[in-house]
Amino acid sequence: MLQLFGVKQDKSGASTDSLQFDREQTDFGFQALGSRQVVASFDGGQLSSDGGVLLLRDLDRSLGLTRGVAACFTDRRDQARIEHSVQTLVGQRVLALALGYEDLNDHCALRHDPLLSAAADKLEGEALASAPTLNRMELSSHRTGRYHKVHLDAARAESLLLRFGVQSLRRGQREVVIDLDATDDPLHGKQEGRFFHGYYDGYCYLPLYAFIGDAIVWAQLRTANRDGSCGTIKALEKIVAAVRRRCPRARIVVRADSGFCRDDILSWCEENRLHYVVGLARNPRLQAELAPTMGRAREKACLCGGAARAYHDFKYKTLDSWSRERRVIGKAERLGDKDNPRFIVTNLERDGEALYEKVYCARGEMENRIKEQQQDLFADRLSSAGFAANQLRLWLSAFAYVLVERLRAFALKGTELAQATAGTIRLKLFKLAARVETSTRRIRVRLSEASPMRALFAHVWSRLRLLPG
Repeated sequence: MLQLFGVKQDKSGASTDSLQFDREQTDFGFQALGSRQVVASFDGGQLSSDGGVLLLRDLDRSLGLTRGVAACFTDRRDQARIEHSVQTLVGQRVLALALGYEDLNDHCALRHDPLLSAAADKLEGEALASAPTLNRMELSSHRTGRYHKVHLDAARAESLLLRFGVQSLRRGQREVVIDLDATDDPLHGKQEGRFFHGYYDGYCYLPLYAFIGDAIVWAQLRTANRDGSCGTIKALEKIVAAVRRRCPRARIVVRADSGFCRDDILSWCEENRLHYVVGLARNPRLQAELAPTMGRAREKACLCGGAARAYHDFKYKTLDSWSRERRVIGKAERLGDKDNPRFIVTNLERDGEALYEKVYCARGEMENRIKEQQQDLFADRLSSAGFAANQLRLWLSAFAYVLVERLRAFALKGTELAQATAGTIRLKLFKLAARVETSTRRIRVRLSEASPMRALFAHVWSRLRLLPG
């Protein structure tokens, strides 16, 4: 037996004394505040902790995002017998991800949330879809049968994400940087396409991401039994074509780490009039070429407090993997008592130091966006058994990111949240306590008078008024 504060409990935590929970109890008394009693009761009416979803709802309607995602599905259900349309299912799932609800099990309670219901276009009194219904929509991507009749057109979903990403570009923009990277999505079950990856030391998927600025344009799920750059050329073919339709005069720069330094990728960029700045893994030949510059960096470090760097620009060709000689910029950096040589390969005609420090190093922002995608919008919650279902989950997370990123770029520009992550925006702007009162002609949402986000909420609302309805 366990005993906690004088109340005996068994190992399950259940009370074993005569005090039992009264399910009919309505008031809960707490310690007094001065001369006043403190009493709580579950009679506050229709309440929600997500008052900020109203902002997402208006933005979604203006962008047509969830409507566009729903159009990527084919619904073979008998429409006279269904309760939840595909658009409602998609809206419920994408908005819930943006609000911080990563699991389908969360929808067991969320389906009765009055504001999420309104955001997903459910009328008052109608519950949203249950977790099993949402699960059937996701599993239908790789199953057929009487219970799986909502099927995703993967090519349309891929194109839709690319279209929304490219729309963030200004027409007439003169330079567009496409950031590429691969990352791991850990697996904890027997999912289809499960392989061990030595670098990440675990079973995982290896998705390929592409961003333009903060906008996501590509999220392709891949198995981990391949090179990290696999599929890059096919992705670039579609991304570059979309960018050139939007910004025909723009110079396009491909930026990536050394995992994408492959001759076929660099050659394809050269053949298609693209520029590139790509990391290059060090080797003895490169380090020997950089040795004199590294010596100067060591001398400078002795005079300047232990840290210094210098750059060396030279032509380089691998022994057998590259088809031609290319420009390489080496960074000779001395940090304390250690050398830190780094290399990039590029066909841009700019100063080597500026290329490394101002162009290549800026790709760190793209890595932050991937962390935001995975940690704040749950792109790593790929627990379905089927590979296609997990690709759908990855896309749903990506579309939730699109919604939050567009809110940040348009409505939060110039505010304290202009550079905030999705998690911070959610905590400060979406998680607002609200009381919902419904009458024949109006749904009144009452937010807290003491909310510290009142002025910011009003600012975002006024910005969203500028968008088409």
